[in-house]
Amino acid sequence: MPTPGLDTYTSPWREAEHDDLAELARDFFTKEVLPHTERLLAQGHPDRDHYRRAGELGLLGLSVPEEYGGGGGGFTHEAVLLHEQAHCGESTLGLAVHSGIVTGYLVAYGSEEQKRRWLPGLCSGELVGAIAMTEPDGGSDLQAMRTRAVRDGDDYLVTGAKTFISNGGLADLIIVAVKTDPEQRAAGISLLVCEVGSGPAGFRRGRLLSKIGLHGNDTAELFFDELRVPAANLLGGAEGLGFFQMMQALPQERLVIGVGAVAAMQRAVELTTAYVKERTAFGKPLIGHQNTRMVLAECVTRTRVARVFLDDCIARHDRGELDVATAAMAKSWLTEGQCEVVDRCLQLFGGYGYTTEYPIARMYADARVQKIYGGTNEIMKELIARAL
Repeated sequence: MPTPGLDTYTSPWREAEHDDLAELARDFFTKEVLPHTERLLAQGHPDRDHYRRAGELGLLGLSVPEEYGGGGGGFTHEAVLLHEQAHCGESTLGLAVHSGIVTGYLVAYGSEEQKRRWLPGLCSGELVGAIAMTEPDGGSDLQAMRTRAVRDGDDYLVTGAKTFISNGGLADLIIVAVKTDPEQRAAGISLLVCEVGSGPAGFRRGRLLSKIGLHGNDTAELFFDELRVPAANLLGGAEGLGFFQMMQALPQERLVIGVGAVAAMQRAVELTTAYVKERTAFGKPLIGHQNTRMVLAECVTRTRVARVFLDDCIARHDRGELDVATAAMAKSWLTEGQCEVVDRCLQLFGGYGYTTEYPIARMYADARVQKIYGGTNEIMKELIARAL
C-alpha cells in the first residue's frame, strides 16, 4: 500500500536488486512470521526457527562478504531488510542487532580466524547474536562500566552484569564490553566475544524484561561470574580498543534505529489513511472532516522529509562519510518524528486506537523505546552540540 504523497518518491540509492530483496523480505515476514504474532508476543521472544529460515533465504548478514557466508552487499541492503520488517509490523526478530550491528563488529574488527569461526553461523541463523554494553548502574555512560575481564593465562575471567540486552534471551554469541583496565575510563575498555549458547559455567541469563512495548523481542539481564573466555576472543587483537570500536560503530547503530523509525511513520500514515476513509462520523467519512485532513497532511509531510533525510544519511554511510553528529541528528529527529506521527495517527482512530486489536496501539507502545536505546536522545543532542 503506497503512502499518499510518497508513492512517487524513490530512494536515490535504490536499485533493482534492492526491490527484489524487499519483495523476498516482505514475503518472509508476512507469510512466515506474522501469522505467529500472538503466540510470539505471549512467549516473549521470537522462534529460533525464524532466524534459521531467514538464514536459508539469505536475509541474514546481507553486508557480510560472501566468503564468510554473507550476502556480499552493503548497508543499503540491511536498510531494505529492516525497513520491510518494520513496515509490515514484525517486531519480534532482533535483526537490527543480529545483522545490523553484531556482524558489522566482526567484519570490521575480527581477525580472519574470528570471522571464519563466527560469521557463517550468524549468517545461517544457527547462531543468534547480541551486544552487551549497558549495565544496571549505568546507561549511556559507557566509560563508567564495571564489568571486568581479568587475564588468567590464556583466558579472561569476566565478572559483572548487563541489562536491557536485546536478543539476550536467545543469543549464542554476545559481544561484551568489559573493563580490562579498571583504572582507566575509555582506554580501559575492551570487547570480548562470549560464546554462551551451551550455558557455560559463570554465565547466567536473568529474566526476560517485561516492557511496555516490543513484547515479542527478548530483552534480558545477563550475569557473569568469572566466566572463562579465551583471550583469542578479544576483538581487535589488543586491549583498550573497545571504546574506540564502539564509537566507530555507533553511527550505524543509530542509522539502523532511524530506518525503523521512518518505516513506522510510513506504516502509521498508511494505516490511518485507510481507516479514516472507511470510518464515518457525523454522517460522512472521517477523511471528509478538515481536522482529519490537516493532521494527515502534517504527518505525511513529516514522513516525507524524514525519509529524504534518512536516504541522505544512508548514502553518506554507504560512502563512508556519515559523521557522528549527523548520525545523532538522524537518531534523535527521526525517532521524535516517529513518536509524534504515531501518536497523532492513533488519535484519529479514537477509542479503537487504544485497543490492541488495531496495530496502531502496538506501534504506539513500541515506538517509545526508540528515543532511549542506542544512546538517549538527550545524549544525541549533546553530541550534536559538541560539533557546533
